[in-house]
Amino acid sequence: MKQLSLTDSLFVYNESSRTPLHISPLLIYNPPEDGEKAVRFTDILDRFESRLHRSPVFRQKLSKVALDLDKPYWVEDAEFDLEFHVRHMALPKPGDWRQFCILIARLHSRPLDMQRPPWEAYVIEGLDNINGLPKGSFALYMKIHHSAIDGATGNQMIEALHDLSPTAEGDGMPEPWEPASEIGQLNKLSRAYLKLFSLPKQASKVVKHAMKSRSQSVRQLNRVGLAKHAIQQRIGFNASVSPHRVFGGLSIDLGELKAIKNSVVNCTLNDAILSIVGGALRQYLLQKDALPKESLVVGVPISTRQAADQNAVGGNKIAGMLLNLRTDIADHCERVEAINEDAVSSKVYANAVGIERLSTLLDSIPAGVASLSARAMAVTGLTARTPVTHTIVTNVPGPQFPLYFCGAKASLWIGAGCLVDGMGLFHTVNSYNGTVFISFLSCRQMMPDPDVYHQCINASFKEHLEAAKVQGAKTSTEQSKKKKEKELEPSPA
Repeated sequence: MKQLSLTDSLFVYNESSRTPLHISPLLIYNPPEDGEKAVRFTDILDRFESRLHRSPVFRQKLSKVALDLDKPYWVEDAEFDLEFHVRHMALPKPGDWRQFCILIARLHSRPLDMQRPPWEAYVIEGLDNINGLPKGSFALYMKIHHSAIDGATGNQMIEALHDLSPTAEGDGMPEPWEPASEIGQLNKLSRAYLKLFSLPKQASKVVKHAMKSRSQSVRQLNRVGLAKHAIQQRIGFNASVSPHRVFGGLSIDLGELKAIKNSVVNCTLNDAILSIVGGALRQYLLQKDALPKESLVVGVPISTRQAADQNAVGGNKIAGMLLNLRTDIADHCERVEAINEDAVSSKVYANAVGIERLSTLLDSIPAGVASLSARAMAVTGLTARTPVTHTIVTNVPGPQFPLYFCGAKASLWIGAGCLVDGMGLFHTVNSYNGTVFISFLSCRQMMPDPDVYHQCINASFKEHLEAAKVQGAKTSTEQSKKKKEKELEPSPA
């Protein structure tokens, strides 16, 4: 039995019918080719059954402490029922992208059953009329509560279900499973009482260590300067969200994204992605005459996992960094450069404060106080009235080689995040096998026209790519000119 960190617990405390806090990996598979065996639902159930032992998340449910006086525990579900969690459905004809996005949005709107292991999997057939996908493709859409995983550990769960070749890896027969016994409420309350004595000392130690480690990095920070990231003006996404979601996105070639990155010196793939999103939001808000003069602010989750934690299963090791999306800049190359400069200075700041220590400091807050604060902010609407970011963009790198599920090759790997009051637009970026997929999740009231925003992302990407080609041609011409000038220089006597 393992106790949640306070970071993980906050996802439990903030769960509501309007703001279900699950995140979702979504994979689409090619249909079997001629002569290959068709994938049946019973095959998929067998696959889950044979791989459950690879991640404890599959069989663990939450066990709360009375009155939320301490953080919840993960306990094994003695009544675990696989067929409750794995479900089967199909798109109606014609099975196009719009129908698929509507279905995903509806499924994503429904909260998980928090009395069971907080995950569900949906096998979706009938993807017969989607551009770029062969007829007969099918999808695996999973909902996993954010208290159980972050992006990195979510990838681990997906990889546990997949193989590196069409032929399944031999798992053998897993050992018989017997759930561990759960401790009683009196025992949990006793632990909570004893823990109260250690929290002040723990918090003091972390703060002192963080202050001592700041000096050198802060001096560097003062030299490069720190961009201001305070929200000057709220937009339509910075309000209370409804229970209903919209979903969409598009795939782009990794090579083309690298061409955009390479057009700007020292640019990273993440800078290019942020600039594409910034350009899309600029176009979308301009159409609605709702673009602020100042730059929009984006929240960028940062993994705080150390090398020793890379193979850890479950839980969250994340912090956040704020950046300016530079929606105040029309030129695409200039926007990428400005985002890169901001990202460099913000990373210096993150190192200065020792961002990996923020989670430790957070755990020194009594769970009862954290739970009460989360509920108070939700009831009073304080979260919606005091947003710290206009949107979220999270980048989840995946494997750059194909994965197979019951013999079927995965063609796309997509992700969907979660919304909270004050932050009604979430972008998830997944890279897999030479393709990058940018998806978005929003509230239906805030974004009644997801197809329009899809078009804005597509247009922004194409404009960035065209600007990169122009910049590349310009650079090539300048280099050629310099080479010729050097050839014409007189030789030394």
